[in-house]
Amino acid sequence: MELSQDHSARLDDILRWRRDVRHFNTRPVEPDVLARIEASVDFAPSVGNSRPWRVVRVMDEDKRRAVCDSFERENLAASRAYRDDTRCEYLALKLAGLREAPVHYAFFCDPDPAEGRGLGRRTMPQTLAYSTVMAIHTLWLAARARNIGVGWVSILNPAIMNETLEVPCEWTFIAYLCVGYPVERRDVPELHMRGWQENCSTVWIDR
Repeated sequence: MELSQDHSARLDDILRWRRDVRHFNTRPVEPDVLARIEASVDFAPSVGNSRPWRVVRVMDEDKRRAVCDSFERENLAASRAYRDDTRCEYLALKLAGLREAPVHYAFFCDPDPAEGRGLGRRTMPQTLAYSTVMAIHTLWLAARARNIGVGWVSILNPAIMNETLEVPCEWTFIAYLCVGYPVERRDVPELHMRGWQENCSTVWIDR
């Protein structure tokens, strides 16, 4: 299939408007929409076609509460790394939509998948984790194309995630995603708007 300028323009819009969402509407995501978003992960690239990602749909309320508790503990601990004035600014940031988002996914990476038979990862085994991040990004773009927001929660204890979600201890925790309809849409990152960190351009280096 030959893609058109219309395709590239639409992709530019999706990339520009893809944001890390923290403010979610509690409205459920329609099952058919969610199914299409989940199916998009099958199109993600992976080293040696290993497809090392393992995705947990976190639906149990007790498990969700445990994830929220872990986030709150780790977030408070992280705040202590800042000076008093900056600490207040940090604590005022909304860094997760765990309580509002209707859909929760936990992404793990299997460090030794049978798929791919080791192709391409002998010298760089970390490419398995990179492949899992590509799967996350693929889901993220597919969600945004359907007006669904995604928020990546990283302030979590990986060991607690493995234990809480009852997955093999050898799996590597990569990301916890909150998914749902955003309260508002903007093309400027929230951290930029709040004055925490401006959205910077990529540094390109020629050699």
